[in-house]
Amino acid sequence: MGILIRNLVTASQCTAALRKFPKKIMSRRLNASRTEGVDKNVWVEFTQMAAEYNPVNLGQGFPDFAPPQYIQDAFCEALRGGPSMHQYTRAFGHPRLVNSLAKFFTGIVGHHIDPMEDVLVTVGAYQALYCAFQALVDEGDEVIIVEPFFDCYQPMVKMVGGKGVYIPLRPKVEGGDGAMSSGDWVLSADELASKFTPRTKAIVINTPNNPMGKVYKREELQVIADLCIKHDVLCFSDEVYEWLTYDGAKHVKIASLPGMWERTVTVGSAGKTFSATGWKVGWAIGAGRLLKHMKTIHQNSVYHCATAAQEAVARGFERELELFGSSKSYFRQLPATVNRKREKLAMCLESVGLKPIMPQGGYFMITDISSVEVDLNDPSTKDESYDFRFVKWLIKEKGLATIPVSAFFSPEHGKDFDKYIRFCFIKEDSTLDAAEAILRKWNTPHDV
Repeated sequence: MGILIRNLVTASQCTAALRKFPKKIMSRRLNASRTEGVDKNVWVEFTQMAAEYNPVNLGQGFPDFAPPQYIQDAFCEALRGGPSMHQYTRAFGHPRLVNSLAKFFTGIVGHHIDPMEDVLVTVGAYQALYCAFQALVDEGDEVIIVEPFFDCYQPMVKMVGGKGVYIPLRPKVEGGDGAMSSGDWVLSADELASKFTPRTKAIVINTPNNPMGKVYKREELQVIADLCIKHDVLCFSDEVYEWLTYDGAKHVKIASLPGMWERTVTVGSAGKTFSATGWKVGWAIGAGRLLKHMKTIHQNSVYHCATAAQEAVARGFERELELFGSSKSYFRQLPATVNRKREKLAMCLESVGLKPIMPQGGYFMITDISSVEVDLNDPSTKDESYDFRFVKWLIKEKGLATIPVSAFFSPEHGKDFDKYIRFCFIKEDSTLDAAEAILRKWNTPHDV
């Protein structure tokens, strides 16, 4: 007891003594300059709002249903596969997975893919993009970004000291009715050509596009390819939704065009491929002379991806290779299922007077909200763009979560597209029905 009392007294004396010294706050700059201007993130903001208000969530881009049973079984079997499945595997990709990816995509790209040189497995497609920008874009380099773009492209360019050069897809207006299909939104060949300069290092494309759902035609990709070759520019092609195309649209890999294998980094995602976004398995495929630099970034950042998840994805691709093109292939079953959900959402939006743009591919549908009259009187959002204010009102007042489309544009073009919001339709029918019930309370476009 005496020792305890002495210790308590000593501790009390130390605390009293420490209080005599003023706290010193570090006065020097804490953050690196590359973090400035990239701290805000639409997903962080609206994920927090979804957690707070618990709306029907058609905002975030993930399925609310399970992956196919065979890929779940593959993961469970991998976990039971012995000690090696719980330890490090090859840093640049589990051997079984890189071999599966190389074998599967060699025929599609039309170029032999070396599994050990031309494939890098990453922590989701996000990290594949990060490695591409970090490894292949230098300070002062220009990167052409086609709008709308997945929002990580812009900060990733900024963080390496590059300069984003933006060019939007624009609607072809025919007959005065506007563009009602994502295929009606196109790049101007002349405008695109004007963006290439001696400082241009790369162009970033996303097909099928998020958020619009545009699937680039071969001739559109050829225009991009010709400019890349002419100006000796790289292409980062984000193709995570490659298996989700509708209405006869065909996904074409730009790396398969003449002269493009040597200058293209193609990014893919097991999360989107097998409806398992939480597994965070992605990859980059390209010429070894490009991938070797990306591997340097990978080995000095995350180094390694989860072994069991890679094993499961490998087994999934092995199965799909056997079934490819047949009715039993998940790559055929999934788009058929999702297409019905796409049509269901479009009919619902049209029934309440909104104007959806029918996507040719992907998870998402954007709609024009310019006809909707809403009293957006929340003072906390008064300085934000119209679509951000509208979406926050929709979450708080109507219990439905979507995403503002201007988040997918640069500041210079965002104001031209702030009357659109994005819906995610890769959801259970019950989720879509709940969203429909909310939307149908809007009896007319002006009755909200």
